[in-house]
Amino acid sequence: MNAIKVLVVDDHPMVADGIRAILETYDDIVVVGTLANGQEVIDQAATLAPDVILLDLNMPLVNGLSATEILLENHPDTRILILSMHDTPEYINTALSHGAMGYVLKDVPTEEIRRAIDTVMAGERYLCPGAEGSLTPVDGASEALTSREQTILLQLAQGKSNKDVAVELDISVRTVETHRKNIKRKLGISSTAGLTRYALEHGVLQGTGALL
Repeated sequence: MNAIKVLVVDDHPMVADGIRAILETYDDIVVVGTLANGQEVIDQAATLAPDVILLDLNMPLVNGLSATEILLENHPDTRILILSMHDTPEYINTALSHGAMGYVLKDVPTEEIRRAIDTVMAGERYLCPGAEGSLTPVDGASEALTSREQTILLQLAQGKSNKDVAVELDISVRTVETHRKNIKRKLGISSTAGLTRYALEHGVLQGTGALL
């Protein structure tokens, strides 16, 4: 079985090195690097090719939320776990809405970080106990779309194909397909016609100022 490649991104060296030391005790995990900010991970993700990125929220140059959006646009198969000291619902829900697959508090025990990595590698969302307890779901509420997803929804609602959207936004067709799948999941819509109807009902096609 191939080792899980993990990249640690945190602007506090002691935190990054500490997590690296913990993960390197596992034979089936390889830490491919430790980086200090969001711009570095955006620049080096393709070269390092991690399976999982442990990503701090508050970093210089590019913060964790913006980095998450950009990373998933360029590397849709990468699993991103947000590392944070904050366990408020606002932080957690925002991170998940930007595409993170999990949220881990920095003070959790070693085995929790390992459990988080295994969970997202299995394709499931992970919330550590401290974070999970602070979520307050609202019945019937849909996840918020990211700004990029809103832009793509607009393009799709105008009748453009995945290929057309890819050319328009200078991204791959595969990335458009990933965004399209996430939009449908977040809105609870299963068809393209449903996306168009949603866009009409919510005024998406009446103007792009709020979306772009």
